[in-house]
Amino acid sequence: MSDILAEICARKREEISAAKTARPLAIVEREAATAGAPRGFIKALEAKVKSSGYGLIAEIKMASPSGGMIRPDFDPADIARAYEQGGAACLSALTDAPYFKGDAKHLVAARAACKLPVLRKDFMLDPYQVAEARAMGADCILLILAAMTDIEAANLEEAATGFGMDVLAEVHDRDEMKRALQLKTRLIGVNNRNLKTLKTDLATTAELAALLPKDRILVSESGIAAASDLARLARSGARCFLIGESLLRQQDIAAATHALLAPVQAPA
Repeated sequence: MSDILAEICARKREEISAAKTARPLAIVEREAATAGAPRGFIKALEAKVKSSGYGLIAEIKMASPSGGMIRPDFDPADIARAYEQGGAACLSALTDAPYFKGDAKHLVAARAACKLPVLRKDFMLDPYQVAEARAMGADCILLILAAMTDIEAANLEEAATGFGMDVLAEVHDRDEMKRALQLKTRLIGVNNRNLKTLKTDLATTAELAALLPKDRILVSESGIAAASDLARLARSGARCFLIGESLLRQQDIAAATHALLAPVQAPA
């Protein structure tokens, strides 16, 4: 685990402990049980790939450690509608506050504004957070393999599927890819960002794609900004992508999303 990830996780565990005191698990689980049915995150991605060639997970976040404040006129609901209009298959909403200025309210507002399934993107470390995610209305959770043991990953996946949610397992190297393939989820994300240097290299997807069985779904993440990037990554077998900052920084998000996806033809 990199120093920055270790720092984030240590702070997150403190945050989780405080949340459990403020809102006991039993209360959160009751809220999760009464939330509307999950929309089917993987199903939406597969349908979009089949109909238009690519499945875009479009990200909603106010800021990032590397990029600072991203969009001055940040409005999760407006952004969600723009992504949907532009052709995105799903959304990813940051809920981490200390490092990304995220909030559960951002996810709730985004999901209420459109029909797209939403991923809760956070540093998930405890089953409590999974119940929180479902209570928010999340349809999928992110598991960062670099932040947890295999047992923790399996427990979090089991908690998510128990609520009817999908799981996106994120990896950064060959060892993490092998670990992720021990999970049941078909959705495997390759983060092109090096957690130690924070630099991005799209070649990471090509390298790790070779290890992915055909029954899994590859999602390329980070450093993707243009249609040419999608075409390059598609040659490695990626048909799904998680993209945020490059679209959020555009004045017209709907038009930028459409332009990114417009050249794509459905695969034969």
